Amino acid sequence: MKKSLLLLACTLFFACEKEPAEPTAEPLLAVPEGFPTPVFPEGNELTPERWALGKRLFFDPVMSSDGTVSCASCHLPELGFTDGRAVSEGVEGRLGNRNAPTLANVAYHPYFTREGGVPTLEMQILVPIQEHVEFDFNILLIAERLNGDSSYAQASRQAYDREPDAFVITRSIGCFERTILSGGSRYDQFLNGKNSALTAAEKRGKDLFFGEKIACSQCHGGFNFTNYAFENNGLYEDYPDPGRFRLTGKEEDRALFKVPTLRNVGVTAPYMHDGSLPTLEAVVGHYNSGGKDHPHKSQLVKPLGLTAQERSDLVAFLHSLTDDDFLNNPKFRM
Repeated sequence: MKKSLLLLACTLFFACEKEPAEPTAEPLLAVPEGFPTPVFPEGNELTPERWALGKRLFFDPVMSSDGTVSCASCHLPELGFTDGRAVSEGVEGRLGNRNAPTLANVAYHPYFTREGGVPTLEMQILVPIQEHVEFDFNILLIAERLNGDSSYAQASRQAYDREPDAFVITRSIGCFERTILSGGSRYDQFLNGKNSALTAAEKRGKDLFFGEKIACSQCHGGFNFTNYAFENNGLYEDYPDPGRFRLTGKEEDRALFKVPTLRNVGVTAPYMHDGSLPTLEAVVGHYNSGGKDHPHKSQLVKPLGLTAQERSDLVAFLHSLTDDDFLNNPKFRM
């Protein structure tokens, strides 16, 4: 009897003990310190259902005509949402004309594509769908496919209270992409008070980057390391790609391209709009040389006269912009 009472007391004691707390799930939108909160358009506010549907579509090759290419084919999370190629490969191995830009912090961009011709993220999603060298498809046919999949149909109703259609496809992917935020690099840690986050070489490179001698930050400034302007950096004397001229038809816009972000630039090689420079060392070498003569070359691009040590320090600083937690975040993996 005493043993039974003792057993009952122990059982009750441990039953009343507080159970270990479940690990807290990372929020869908984790805004880095010092970053503004992204704006989600009216009618496409962030919800778990919309985010999950957009993420699924982002990784699903159902988006392409032959079912082989997805958004993630050209935007790999581990490569900072780029693909490591000079130019991207679409259906049937067709090669595009431009290097895939990173999607990190795309929520903050005021316009899209390298010539800036697309005003919203939702509209941008239409571009790879219809491009012959990318998905080579029609969004109405994608919707037909999704309606034939009961799980997609259910997810669409839960997210937007409607069957899969062009609205659902573009809005859900846009909703997911607006949460792809990167702001936890060692440079950010240094900026937020951790002096040991940067090495001596990286600190020297930082001073160069932001200093008057080379003035990198005049184009690559702000929390996202870009001013989103359209510039020519003297990569060629004659550009096969007309750049912003393709959009405006104005001669003064020929060979101008949107200034890219430098976040995670250490893992997004190769570089430039056409992927023609394979390494950061090559990029720094290009700017140190002053570039090729072109009538629209930015006045900021001129010979810099950097020493070998300064070039090395500058490359070291650029590597400090890599956000390892972002690159390995399971939230952005299937």
